[in-house]
Formats: sequence, C-alpha cells, structure tokens
Amino acid sequence: MDEVLQVPDAPIVLSTASVYPEKTPAAFEIAAQLGYDGLEVMVTTDPASQDIDVLRRLSDYHQIPILSVHAPCLLLTQRVWGREPWGKLMRSKDAAEKLGARVVVVHPPFRWQREYAREFEQGLARMQEETDVVFSVENMFPVRARTTEVGMYAPHWNPVDQPYPNVTIDLSHTAVSGSDPLEMAEALGDRLAHLHLADGIGVVNRDEHLVPGRGNQPAAEMLERLAAQRYTGQVVVEINTRRATGRDRRIDDLAESLAFTRLHLAAARPAGAWQVNSEGEVSPS
Repeated sequence: MDEVLQVPDAPIVLSTASVYPEKTPAAFEIAAQLGYDGLEVMVTTDPASQDIDVLRRLSDYHQIPILSVHAPCLLLTQRVWGREPWGKLMRSKDAAEKLGARVVVVHPPFRWQREYAREFEQGLARMQEETDVVFSVENMFPVRARTTEVGMYAPHWNPVDQPYPNVTIDLSHTAVSGSDPLEMAEALGDRLAHLHLADGIGVVNRDEHLVPGRGNQPAAEMLERLAAQRYTGQVVVEINTRRATGRDRRIDDLAESLAFTRLHLAAARPAGAWQVNSEGEVSPS
C-alpha cells in the first residue's frame, strides 16, 4: 500500500446552536447519541446555556465534555450576561474555566461599541495573560445594501489582518463575505485556533450554515489540509437545523455533518513517512 491515513488529534465538536429551536439539553443528548467528541456551548437567551451548574450536570450525565464556549456577542444576545461587552467576556472566561473548556469564541466589536472597539486588542491580550483559556476571534461578514458594503464591525469583520493571536474561521461566514477560507487559513498559519464547520452558497446577507457539502465552500479540502498539518484545534459543527421537520430529520443532518467531518479530517501520507520500532509499533517518522 502506497499511502496510509493521518488523522489529527482534533476533536469534532457539536455547537449547541446546531439544535435550535431545541434547547441546550437536547444538544448534549444528540451529541452523545451520535458520538461527537464534545460540545461548544453558545450562550444565548436559553437559561440552560447560561447556568454553569446545569451545564456541568448535563455534561456529567451524558459524558460529553464542554470544550468551548461561544460568548454572547450576537445582536440577539445583547442583554445576555449584561450589556457591558467586557463583562460578557469575563463571564465567558469564568464559565470556560469552571467547565474545563479550552476556548472562548468571540466576535469583533460592533462599530457602535466605540470604546470597546478601541480597547479590544489590548483588552483581550490582558485577559489572555490571566488564563489558559484561549480567546479566539471569529471572522464575520459585511452587510450589503444594494451596491454598498456596510461595515458593522471594528476594526474589521475579517480578523486575519488583525494582530489577534488566535482566530476562528467560520465557513458559512466566508460564503457570505465571498472570502477564500483556504487562503485565510494559509495566511493565519498557527494562529488558526478554531474552525466552525458549515457551508453556504453565498446568498447576500444570508448566513446559511448549511450542512457541510451542501454549499460551495471548500469544506472537504479545508479539513484535509488541516489533517495534513496535524491540526490540534477544535472542529465545531455549527449548522442550521431550524427548518428540520422534527427531531429525526435534525439528527440526520447532524449525523451527516459528523460523517463528513470524520471522512475528510484525514490526510494521506506516504508509507515511507512512517517508521517501525523494535517492538513492531508503527509511528510517524
């Protein structure tokens, strides 16, 4: 055989957002049923997503670890954990530490959050010095009104050119913005800390979060490249199942997403790149 497969130590994680309109407890149940490696808790208006004790009990009961926390920085969650953006990040950090999560995902500031935006880079750096939890800034997208592009984020919706040490790439957001996620990943190098796996076809102003493989984003190639680079960050399935006609259809979409990820999160490597020790154990050279 000329090739063997190399599979990185990257956990495949389910975002609790992927089960909406079902609630956070359903995400734990489905993740355990399908065999996901863990959960990313998106903190929303759902009380269970905000309650550390409830989350810990759900994690223990279903034996599904919470590996990341998505801070409540959406327009729809402006009042969750207070209106002060630094307070939201502090509570997200505290939740991650108490739950054993490794990553807090955060969006760039909105333009109208002027003071927060001015201090964002330095403030994140200060918070990072106080914790082992990684703050990972997610790529967003512009809003287009006819032929005009409206910037909602400061300093920019694209974190690649900003000096953030850790970045999340979302493949639904790259579809909306018309970005090339492979070029983004190449530019980021080791700064790519987190991946939100989804898909999209690039409909203007529509963040689709399709099942990977159902849009035009290079989801398979992205996973294969990460595998070849021995990526150790998290691959988080974050899809939209709100139109699913019942629990069974939702589970089908989440199972398909998991199978797609497992299939492509592997890279062929030449057989000669492996070595056999004196005890007959095979390992990478």
